[in-house]
Amino acid sequence: MATQDVSLCVDSNIIQHVDAVRDLGVTFDSELTMQRHVNTVTRACFHHICRLKQIRRLLGKDIVAGVVSAFILSRLDYCNAVLTGLPKSTIALLQQIQNAAARLVARLGPRNHVNSTIRDLPWLPVQHRITYKLCLMMHLVNIGRAPTYLINSVAATRDVVSRSRLRSSSSHHYEQPRTRHKLGERSFSFAGPAAWNSLLTSLHELTNTVTFKNNKLTRQFADKSTHGQSSYGMDKSRTSQLAHSQCFSTSN
Repeated sequence: MATQDVSLCVDSNIIQHVDAVRDLGVTFDSELTMQRHVNTVTRACFHHICRLKQIRRLLGKDIVAGVVSAFILSRLDYCNAVLTGLPKSTIALLQQIQNAAARLVARLGPRNHVNSTIRDLPWLPVQHRITYKLCLMMHLVNIGRAPTYLINSVAATRDVVSRSRLRSSSSHHYEQPRTRHKLGERSFSFAGPAAWNSLLTSLHELTNTVTFKNNKLTRQFADKSTHGQSSYGMDKSRTSQLAHSQCFSTSN
């Protein structure tokens, strides 16, 4: 694709083909691998981590965690829904950022494991943060508060005529369109319903976004990130902290 001549002529002005474009701070390459965007985020985050290491000993753990959330986690969460369906090797680069940030907060060495530290902070792993964003966007679609273009890109199962007599027609599920290529599964019309349909039924019925995000959705993702351990056994303060750490997901 990058080798083809796809130049356009508009009013005697020639628009040349480029390998990547930037829109709203997100870099899209010609093949939509998002590798350039991930590399850009990685460089920016590690730059901030290196600078924070210089003053880490002067700050308390809670202060460092707050600064990391503002400078590091906010970058990981910004427009992260476009990273849906990327290979694990690509997501791993972003997970390395979060791991380094966790080591910085907990003052761990480079060889220390950070899974328990990330869980105790508490933060969701990068892959769960992406799915969390999709679920939140679908919640806004379900209650009619999402932009029109998002609402029109998905179809509720109850609105499909061919399913009007099926039991699924009374559910809050959304249709997952058939795709010919793996790239199609990265679109919001597929990935959004896939994430939404995997949630508990009780989450589908909530109309209050604050309740959906803080009390229910966060607990289900906390359950996934603790390797099967019941999140409902978590301390309520830890659950609320986890919800607070995802605040950037609602604003981007």
